[in-house]
Amino acid sequence: QEWKNTFATWNPQDFCNISKVILPMESYWSPPIFILERVDGQNPTLDYMGITHNGSFNSTQPFQATLMCSLMIFKFPFDTQTCNLSIASFLYPVTDLVMKTRRTPADMMRDSQSYFLTDGEWKFTNLSIIEYTEGMDDEQFSVVTYMISMERRPTLYILNLILPTCALYLLDMAVLFGPSSLEEKINFQIAIILGSSMLAVILNNILPTSSDRPPVIGTH
Repeated sequence: QEWKNTFATWNPQDFCNISKVILPMESYWSPPIFILERVDGQNPTLDYMGITHNGSFNSTQPFQATLMCSLMIFKFPFDTQTCNLSIASFLYPVTDLVMKTRRTPADMMRDSQSYFLTDGEWKFTNLSIIEYTEGMDDEQFSVVTYMISMERRPTLYILNLILPTCALYLLDMAVLFGPSSLEEKINFQIAIILGSSMLAVILNNILPTSSDRPPVIGTH
């Protein structure tokens, strides 16, 4: 966070050329912010801010937050999700406090990709920023929303789920139309049904829960 306080200025030449000091957060006013989609997490432990001689305040507080996000898993495991992170301050209306982003979405995306863990299940694809006002109790409040888009890496699901399922169905067709006896076909069909049941159990454990539109892979 960065903001200015015209009452907290001084001439560095009068104070041994000191142009910046670090003080606790409770020393001066700081804008209280809230993450609207937050459901859990840890509060910041860095309770200090920097003050420069021209009245500029700078506060960097690391947050670890669990956000609520609606998933669209119809194309699982080839799906792309977009989650919002909305920051607002509902203690001060827009007439007293306006929130703005200092960096462009391209700059923030480049910096975010340098911190993102690239060996996980998700691939960070896009970041966009929306600045708007939200009405509540006959007042308008400033809100900044970060729209984060991520693409799922499907390699693990292809190797462990899709390829074995396709192999079972190909074997089923080969045995069904093959020259084997009826007894051999029945025994092989039972083995394929057991294998399909095991894959269905694995699929049920790894699929994200959804009550609206189940994924295509789960309906076939």
